[in-house]
This record gives sequence, structure tokens and C-alpha cells, in this order.
Amino acid sequence: MKRFVIKEFLHIFRDIRSMVILFGMPIAQVLLFGFAITNEVKDVRISVIDQSNDQHSLALTQKLYASGYFIDGEDIPSVTLIEEGFRKGVTKMVVVIGPGFASKLATGEKPPVQLIADASDPNTASLITTYASGIISDYSRGLMPGKGLPVISAEPRMLYNPSLKSVYMFVPGIITILLMLVSAMMTSISIAREKELGTMEVLLVSPLKPVEIVAGKVMPYVVLSFINAVTILVLSYFVFDMPVNGSVLLLLAESVLFILLALSLGILISTISNSQQTAMMLSMFALMLPTILLSGFIFPIENMPDVLQWISLIMPPRWFIVIVKSIMLKGTGIAFFWKETLILVAMTVVFLAASVKKFNIRLA
Repeated sequence: MKRFVIKEFLHIFRDIRSMVILFGMPIAQVLLFGFAITNEVKDVRISVIDQSNDQHSLALTQKLYASGYFIDGEDIPSVTLIEEGFRKGVTKMVVVIGPGFASKLATGEKPPVQLIADASDPNTASLITTYASGIISDYSRGLMPGKGLPVISAEPRMLYNPSLKSVYMFVPGIITILLMLVSAMMTSISIAREKELGTMEVLLVSPLKPVEIVAGKVMPYVVLSFINAVTILVLSYFVFDMPVNGSVLLLLAESVLFILLALSLGILISTISNSQQTAMMLSMFALMLPTILLSGFIFPIENMPDVLQWISLIMPPRWFIVIVKSIMLKGTGIAFFWKETLILVAMTVVFLAASVKKFNIRLA
């Protein structure tokens, strides 16, 4: 019995995949959940439109940036350009200090300070306006020591999601997760199943070229995943009142691009998997957790450590969620997210090329 147990231990230690599942996955999950799941606010890009430029407005601006919660975003010279700044994604909130700020304080008036936030991510918008309101109130109380009554009125205003509906955040994330997981997982399992049954060898020795084999595997899932995407959009629009302020055709075209990327990633996973179980494990581990945690779907990326922010750059869902929110909530066109689209195109090409190369190696 003792020798048998020792043999099993040695068998497990020699199997790299078993070691990764036993030790690698728990460690990675603990680190991801520990660092990525946080509701703290830090290093959020904001812009300040100071129409007074007096001692009090400058002091208030300095206090906001010195808090450690906010960093300076792109300069927005006019109130009329606020929405353009949000569409470009250069800022999360704009603080508008009106004219005559110091003079109104001197005469006992309550000068308003507008906090205009991009509420396409309602959780972040609510947090940053709350933090900013607290900082403004603290500064205001400092002007009237002993009285404790704020003399500056902070007025939050939410763009794109005035009622802060959580569905506006969840629908783009759900679309992304379902398309990524279903498309990639189904493709990887399908090809891995043919390996287990031995039918893959028949394909590899057939007159079909690797590109044709890959295309043949991808096409049915492209159609089915596209139907899935349309179904999700229809349900979100009619059941949850999710708006589509931009072009529906552009949204569908971007969805097809993301589906192709997910399918190509699934094919790549299948080429390094010898069984359906391995393909499923790789798909779940490599796609599910990063998609949920590192895409900005639930937890703001700017709140994460630098290492996780760098890793998130290679996560396709991060870029697709930006595109979906831009089209559905902000009503923007390709001019505002062409960089994200090019990143998805590049990733698709890389994954497809790697998949075809793996097939070529097997054919050689």
C-alpha cells in the first residue's frame, strides 16, 4: 500500500498539467481575486473646468488631486466638449467650477460645483462623485471652522445612465462573457473531441489545407454565435430597456469580429489539448476568470496593481466592452474606438495564424 501511494504521488508530480491544476490554478485565483476585487477608488482620471481661476477654485482643484483618488485627465477647455471627452474615454468625471467662485464665497452665497460623471459604469460613477463630494464638503467646512456647515454646493450629474441602472453595466459584460466563453469553449471541445475519436487524423491526411480545416470548423460556430449575440441584444432591448444609441449594424459587425477572435482562440486551445476535459479546463481557466476580473466588466482596471493592468492589455474582452458601451450607451461611431477595433483585428489574425501553424506542424 505504501509503495502504491508513493507511486501515485510520483505519477502526479511528473504530470505537468496535473501540477498546474493542483497548484497553479489556486495560486493564480487567490492572486487575481485578492488584487482585482476592490471597490477602492484611486488614480481615476478627472478633468477640471475652472471658470474662475481664483485662489479658492485653484485650492479646491489642488485638494481634489492631492487626495490620492484622482489624477489629471485630458484638458477639456469648454463645457460643450465634455461629452466628446467621455466618448474618447480620456476622463471619468469633469468638475465644473463656475465663474465668480471666490466672490460668491465672500458674499455668503453657495457657489455650485458640478460633478459630471460618465455613468456608463454606474458603480464607478457613483463612487467617484461620492468621493469628490466628500472632498468638496471637507474643503467647504474648512472655510467656516466651528460651524460645520458646507458653503459649497456639490451637484452630481450622471451622463448616459442618469438613474444609475446596473443593467447598463451588466448587459455589455454579459454579451462579452457569453460570446467569449461559449464560442471559444465549444470550438475547443469540438476539435478535441475529434482528436479523442481519431477523426482528426482523417482530416489531417485529407486533401484539405489547414486553412480550410480551420475555416470549416469556425463557420458553423460563427453563425450560431451571431444568432446568440442577436438574441442577447434583443432581450436586453425589449426586456431590460437597454438603449442602443449608436449604429446597430456597426454593433453587429463588431460582434462578428469578436466572435471570430473567440473562435480562433478556441481553435488554438484545442490544438494544444489532447482531450475534451483538458480543452474545457483550459478554456475555463484561461478565459472565464480573466474575462470577469480583468476586463473592467465589474472592477475598474485603474484600481488594480500595475502588473494586472498590463496583463489586462492582452485580454480581448477589455477592448470589446469599451466598444459595446461606446455604441450602445454613448452612441459613438468607429472614429472613437478604431484603436480598440484594430487591437481585436490584430489579436484575431495572431490567433488564427497560430492555429493554422499548429495544424501545419501536425501535417508535417
